[in-house]
Amino acid sequence: MHTLPIGVFDSGLGGLTVAREIMRALPEESVVYFGDTARCPYGPRQPHEVREFVLQIGSWLARQPVKLIVIACNTATAAGLALAQQVFDVPVVGVVEPGARAAVKATINRKVGVIGTVGTVDSGVYSAAVRLLDAGATVFSVATPRFVDVVEQGLRMGPGTLEDWLSESSDVFIRPSFYEMARDYLDPLKRNGIDTLVLGCTHFPLLSAAIQQVVGANVRLISSAEETAREVAATLEARDQLASDEGRFERYVTTGDVDEFARLGGRVLRRRTTDVAQVSLSELEALLDGRLREALRAFDAGESACD
Repeated sequence: MHTLPIGVFDSGLGGLTVAREIMRALPEESVVYFGDTARCPYGPRQPHEVREFVLQIGSWLARQPVKLIVIACNTATAAGLALAQQVFDVPVVGVVEPGARAAVKATINRKVGVIGTVGTVDSGVYSAAVRLLDAGATVFSVATPRFVDVVEQGLRMGPGTLEDWLSESSDVFIRPSFYEMARDYLDPLKRNGIDTLVLGCTHFPLLSAAIQQVVGANVRLISSAEETAREVAATLEARDQLASDEGRFERYVTTGDVDEFARLGGRVLRRRTTDVAQVSLSELEALLDGRLREALRAFDAGESACD
């Protein structure tokens, strides 16, 4: 069990920000990263559909096998973490609770902002997680789907790391249209007096410098990536499953184009990405067997009863 890898997955490339922090915090651990780029983004999709994807990819990772699964996607965490924890035999960690925990620790005035995809914001999962930790905190949430488009555009422009492009690209970040868009999203949060802002999408840490410029230096930005890495480390240590660096490896899997994933993934990881393989959607869909479908139906019925 010690030598098994950690499985990490996301709707696409954004979850590599989480994988990067896990590898930084746990350099001895092997990692298998699954990017579902063929079906990205998850944000606009219905929760039931996202839960299907979580079960499919979680099943694929469990069969590798892995010793722990990280859902490195806020939308997928909101929709499918609880179900995944019910059906898989290994620990499953999401990115929402670690981010909420970091925000509660950081806020002084107990006014917390959250930005994310439509799916994440509509779920109310961050509000619930923050208030579970601090019932007196107030959470203000705004969906910012166009930020995902900005990151995706940046990844596809020119050589080098994404951070290099962000720092050099006056076309996007100095022109008035970007700031107009960002102000439309973020000014309502500023007017509510937030002192802490959760970047509730794994794409958004790649925009942190630009977001910080718009919200101002007095607002603390929270990325769940570092906190998630700490939770993974604590879980493995508690289970006595930490690895040595003997035989360490990294593998990358995508449902989309392998060459594009290797090129763009390297920009997020800030180094060359090798050993990328493709898994077809039909292969994933076949993993949703009768047991998992029944678990999904029961979970959906429970969700409907709570509405």
